[in-house]
Amino acid sequence: MRTRKIGSSGIDASVVGLGTWAIGGWLWGGSDEADSINAIRAALDCGITLIDTAPVYGQGVSEEVVGKAIKGRREQVVLATKCGLVWHETRGTHYFNIGEKAVYKYLGADSIRYEVEQSLRRLQTDYIDLYQTHWQDSTAPITETMGALLELKKEGMIRAIGVSNASIEQIKEYEELGKLDSAQERYSMLDRGLEQDRLPYCREHGISLLAYSPLALGLLTGRIGPEREFEGDDLRKNNKRFSVENRRKVAALLAEFAPVAAVHNATSAQIVIAWTLAQPGMTFVLCGARKPQHASENAKAGDLVLSPEELALMDAAIVRHATDIP
Repeated sequence: MRTRKIGSSGIDASVVGLGTWAIGGWLWGGSDEADSINAIRAALDCGITLIDTAPVYGQGVSEEVVGKAIKGRREQVVLATKCGLVWHETRGTHYFNIGEKAVYKYLGADSIRYEVEQSLRRLQTDYIDLYQTHWQDSTAPITETMGALLELKKEGMIRAIGVSNASIEQIKEYEELGKLDSAQERYSMLDRGLEQDRLPYCREHGISLLAYSPLALGLLTGRIGPEREFEGDDLRKNNKRFSVENRRKVAALLAEFAPVAAVHNATSAQIVIAWTLAQPGMTFVLCGARKPQHASENAKAGDLVLSPEELALMDAAIVRHATDIP
């Protein structure tokens, strides 16, 4: 598995990371803890070191499962989690409800300290490698937020500082106050807005880019056909992107990737992950997995390097089939 540095932190991490939103179960139709633990351990066995989680994923469930899975293997893990989506208080901006519980965007200094303490407990560790603001808060000044993060770093509770879902203006404001090591944003061959501003800025300023949803919530894996039905609270159930028509378009797109996949003896998901990692300025991709076989499949993409000709073929296919998928 190839590795890259997280910003200027000096921390090496696998280019393919394990994203654990689905492991929390919430908005994914539930999750099986035993399968999730086995998936995390399979990822580690296959060379994935970067594991990304967040308190809001299942309201602590994802972090607790990760903590159980990495027990005894903490030294193998580059552990990333987040702060800023809270349900223990009502300061900040109301964002959404989980049942009767209201979740707020809030990045005040005292709340950040409370959150990191709770995350450390759930993860069964005494430090976090990469600590990221999950969503940005308009009520707490970035001076207060960054000040709190820098203090946690000084105390050794966190090793590197990142942001997620931040505008280019917010990233620049953080950078004026202290060094950012990473930015985590949604990016895939269907979601390319980063290429206009944040991707080139981060590349120029030594900020690592972590792509979440590089497989577009599973749409680009090749495992979700037109006949698939989504159940329970699965967020894809009423998502227009997952219409039968769009799933047919994606099937046609992935069919054009087949010759590239054949050359590398790779799956559709692996080819898509490799394409994402090849984009200028993209440092890491975070791929979700709730089954050991899916974690292993994703990990193998970390060693897959596409030629310029293969990338050009894929880019042309994206233009033909994916430019009008919302």
